[in-house]
Amino acid sequence: MSETLDGGEAVARTAYRLSEVIPIYPITPASAMAEWCDQWASEGRPNLWGVVPDVVEMQSEAGAAGTLHGATTRGALATTFTASQGLLLMLPNMFKLAGELTPAVIHVAARAVATHALSIFGDHSDVMAVRSAGWAMLAAGSVQEAADFAAVAHAATLTTRVPFLHFFDGFRTSHEVATVEIPSDDDLRALIDDGAIAALRSRGLDPDHPTLRGTAQNPDVFFQAREAINPFIDAVPAAVQTVFDQFAELTGRHYEVVGYTGAVDAERVIVVMGSGIGAITEAVDALTAQGERVGVLQVHLYRPFPVAALLAALPRTASRVAVLDRTKEPGATGDPLLLDIIGALTMSDERPMPLFIGGRYGLASKEFTPAMAKAIYDELAASAPKRRFTVGINDDVSHTSLPVDPSFTTDDADLRAVFFGLGSDGTVGANKSTAKIVGEAGGTMAQGYFVYDSKKSGSMTVSHLRFSRRPIRSTYLIADAHVVACHQVGLLDRVDVLAAARPGGVFLLNSPYAPERTWDRLPADVQRQIIDKKLRVHIIDGHRVASEVGLPGLISTVMQAAFFLLTDLLPPAVALDALRASIRKTYALLGPRIIDSNLAAVDLAAERLVELKIPDTVSGPARRSAVPADATDFVQRVTARILAGEGDLLPVSAMPVDGTFPTGTTRYEKRALAQEIPIWDPDICIDCGKCAIVCPHNAMGMKVLSPDDLAGAPDTFATKSFNSREL
Repeated sequence: MSETLDGGEAVARTAYRLSEVIPIYPITPASAMAEWCDQWASEGRPNLWGVVPDVVEMQSEAGAAGTLHGATTRGALATTFTASQGLLLMLPNMFKLAGELTPAVIHVAARAVATHALSIFGDHSDVMAVRSAGWAMLAAGSVQEAADFAAVAHAATLTTRVPFLHFFDGFRTSHEVATVEIPSDDDLRALIDDGAIAALRSRGLDPDHPTLRGTAQNPDVFFQAREAINPFIDAVPAAVQTVFDQFAELTGRHYEVVGYTGAVDAERVIVVMGSGIGAITEAVDALTAQGERVGVLQVHLYRPFPVAALLAALPRTASRVAVLDRTKEPGATGDPLLLDIIGALTMSDERPMPLFIGGRYGLASKEFTPAMAKAIYDELAASAPKRRFTVGINDDVSHTSLPVDPSFTTDDADLRAVFFGLGSDGTVGANKSTAKIVGEAGGTMAQGYFVYDSKKSGSMTVSHLRFSRRPIRSTYLIADAHVVACHQVGLLDRVDVLAAARPGGVFLLNSPYAPERTWDRLPADVQRQIIDKKLRVHIIDGHRVASEVGLPGLISTVMQAAFFLLTDLLPPAVALDALRASIRKTYALLGPRIIDSNLAAVDLAAERLVELKIPDTVSGPARRSAVPADATDFVQRVTARILAGEGDLLPVSAMPVDGTFPTGTTRYEKRALAQEIPIWDPDICIDCGKCAIVCPHNAMGMKVLSPDDLAGAPDTFATKSFNSREL
């Protein structure tokens, strides 16, 4: 049965059912997996064997890893979740677990490790930092793969005795909502070897059957003991493929430890791990349809590296190979996956060595598209391709970057929609609900991806939703949307909201202005885009509707209903009934008043949605500059472009080499988010000063000044006499 959910929940569903002990400690973007397990345990939900797992939050990731070590050493089935620095804090215990051949699984929403700056977004720098720990490493490239590989990891660790690190791209996979098949209880029972569980129990520490572990060894025996593990490591690739084959018999979904897609006689091949496979596969399909001999290898099992599987999967015709790494290893002769691929090919005497080039992409969730994949294939075709390259940035310092043709597109979803909102305004939650409603209605696949700002609440969010009757592989942002919705009118002054709107599309705006006044309030640039692209514009005062039904500031249900009414994803009556059912389920614990208010919001939204008449001329004000004209050079060159949503366009030369930024730049970020602002009335002020103390935004700042300082002040500058105990 298909379900629509995000990668984190998909993984947690399986990990919870296959575990008895789950130590947790939160870290973005892995926290949701632990939170789901904690919730299910508190509800008394049993695992596959009818027992409620022990879910315990520790004091740190190191404590979670220590508990994982202790539980598995005792003979329990255990797992945990982490990312980034959290994974690095687990490293000492990871070496112990692997050295002791103790089955365990860590699920990692792979994330950048802080270097010159902190980033909460996804790449492979964390998992690559622990690749020497001796763990098997299984890489998933989509929500479906993450759901399936979670089961494979738990099954394979039991039969091989090698602990497994199952990783997938943070945010791009962990937070992507997709319509997928979750392995059933019956699938898991068939996949798990009961004999392997019994063997784990028999090896567990037991005072009735004592054994000695954790000894100190001298030079005379340590080396030999370390090599004794080799047969177990060598057996992992075949064991994982065996589990993959069993999984295919159960579900019909077949995987290889190294998979290949493309022309059977490909000359140019890209090798990749993780979510980049979606964009590359789309590019391969488009290019092979034009007769080009290209292909892509997807590495699923990264450790132990499956040399034989790689050699079998790579076409013998491949003469040029580009290896993509989603991490940077400064000073190395190549990044990790590149060196592994080169090393694997040197182990074959039967085939000529291809020309290898290595590239970096997607660091900290940097966008990666089919156009960028095509740029790599074009580079492979050059007479003298760059041996080391980057793609997706403008490197004007080391000149490693490849030129990209943005006109190359492969996105064929039936309906694409982009929503602009603010953190905590409900936009993301509403769009997750929309994806679930459509995806679970049957007949249509749904995908939702959500671009967050690390400032979180009050910062801009951009939701990307795709709906299609065919499987959706597009693991990149939407650039050609049938529908663009702006839930906060103030964003029109700050960012190019309509850049992603396709000609003839629909623009849905949450407007606080009456229909006859809205057009003249739009920035001139927005008006010009609407006219040139022939957009149909629909407006609704979401905040007014929300206030009228008793949900002040909570516009998500209003805008969600408006979106359904403007699309043909489902018949309008069916869509609104499904939305009402979702409301009753979502807000069941909040009581009938909240449910009734949201149901009223749906009905009122249908009445208040208005199509705007578009004139032929531009009449709006100019979009205000992101920063004042007298701002410093750095603010003009760098900060202003970041505030305008153009940070992706900044070249390498614009960035401080050691991460040192000038101070005081936040004063230029005037987000103007509030729907209401406080007004100070000096006539009723009692001089308590609490307004200035309590307001987190300093909207009610307080200053003491002399009467002489008021010379030349405008009439609107309100003051009152100062009183204190001293005066």
